[in-house]
Amino acid sequence: MATNSNDPPLILTLKLNQTTFEQVNTLRQQYFPPERNFLPAHVTLFHALPGDQESAISQHLQKLCTQTSSIDLSLPTLRFLGNGVAIELVSPELVQLRQTLAGGWSDWLSAQDRQGYRPHITIQNKVAAAEARQVYGQLLEQWQPLQGYGEGLLLWYYQGGPWTLASEFSFTAEATVDP
Repeated sequence: MATNSNDPPLILTLKLNQTTFEQVNTLRQQYFPPERNFLPAHVTLFHALPGDQESAISQHLQKLCTQTSSIDLSLPTLRFLGNGVAIELVSPELVQLRQTLAGGWSDWLSAQDRQGYRPHITIQNKVAAAEARQVYGQLLEQWQPLQGYGEGLLLWYYQGGPWTLASEFSFTAEATVDP
């Protein structure tokens, strides 16, 4: 689908609870090259949604989030990226949420967003492989699995460097408890 080139693409991320965000963002601040670290730690769901569809995307996200309660997250280990390090994120609920969105937005998805989804939080990237391997080994030796949750979705404008927040959507459905 053609998009208006005047509209920057949109990026959709998961909003982490504050404690989890602070833990992973501290690692990102410590290990991500400062001259390339324009962003806080984040979990990307989609890398390039069409900016000219922002209104439709926002309406869809608002409705979805009122039907969604917080999403449990497990951060069990690290992933070596070759030129960086990421924290693996395990959450069947997040994967299902993304699949639901992808199904409705299939005509809009970039090649990158059509690939398989493996959620993670990048804490180091774009460094020499030897440096990445050293950091990966060092962190893996002391890694303690983390638990957290997602409390909403964040929609961002991508403008070539730092992102600008477009909208925030909170998960507001009450969690159901099995009797």
